[in-house]
Amino acid sequence: MNIIIDAMGGDNAPAEVLKGAAQAVQEYGVSITAVGDAGKIEAAVQAEGIDMTGITVVNATQVIEMCDEPAHAIRHKKDSSMVVGLRLLAEGKGDAFVSAGSTGALLAGAMIIVKRLKGVRRPAIGTVIPGEQQPYLLIDSGANVECRPEMLNAFAVMGSVYMEKVMGRTQPLVCLVNNGAEESKGTPAYVQAHALMKQNPHIRFGGNVEPRDVPAGTADVVVCDGFTGNVILKLTEGLAKMLVGQIKGIFMKSLATKLAFLLVKDGMKDFKARLDADEHGGALLVGVKQPVIKAHGSSGAKAIKNAIRQAKRCVDGRVIDAMAQKLAFAAQDGEGGEE
Repeated sequence: MNIIIDAMGGDNAPAEVLKGAAQAVQEYGVSITAVGDAGKIEAAVQAEGIDMTGITVVNATQVIEMCDEPAHAIRHKKDSSMVVGLRLLAEGKGDAFVSAGSTGALLAGAMIIVKRLKGVRRPAIGTVIPGEQQPYLLIDSGANVECRPEMLNAFAVMGSVYMEKVMGRTQPLVCLVNNGAEESKGTPAYVQAHALMKQNPHIRFGGNVEPRDVPAGTADVVVCDGFTGNVILKLTEGLAKMLVGQIKGIFMKSLATKLAFLLVKDGMKDFKARLDADEHGGALLVGVKQPVIKAHGSSGAKAIKNAIRQAKRCVDGRVIDAMAQKLAFAAQDGEGGEE
């Protein structure tokens, strides 16, 4: 299996990207195609002593910056690491693509170069988030500010497939974020989306879920528009950081509390690991014809390695094929997305 990575994408590229790629080669047995400025890659390899066994470099002379207008950058920076990598994926020269670069550009590039699955109006971002009981998939977590009911229904179908194939959940429970549990709650689009999901035989629909209940992780898939999802995602990240900091502050107050910390050290370590976004590595662009993983812009080696692991699981589980099949069945039943 060959995973293509954007070696120049993200705040810590190329060194941390290459370190993560090298770790992935050793741990997961994949081969890597690293796309980027060959000179800068070589300099990082020499400076950091990175083992490039199993990693092939494809030179790309340009980089898409975070400040670039996404669609314009994709069309005009044709020799950028992101565009070259996506083109290699579309040409069948790799099984998946991972980038920590601009989210907007990656979405635009995936749509323009790799293309959408039939029945998908726009791709969504599916982010796995730690929950009290278990991690859950938040979809859409930032790609589409506004969504039609049919789009939300399609996200539900694809999210269910992801949690089954990648996370190993049997009959994943799908819920729709809303400001109340009643079917009549929410905007007209959400009311219509609820009706579509309730009638959809291709998902196990659990109805509406209020935001305060989302962190419990009782739902395997949490569906919403990208604006709502991005607010939930960033609020969750902020709260997790605040809680860890507050708890650490409590234990550091005195010698007695520091000694008490030693008694719960292992539990605190597990708690912190559960809240660590790097454990999941990245978010799948759901609705694209081949696996495209968006890693966080600040990703270090660990996050990149785990994003590659996620890409491998998507390929091994034939997730995209399963999504395409479910969407086709849903379209026949009149429950799917739209062109």
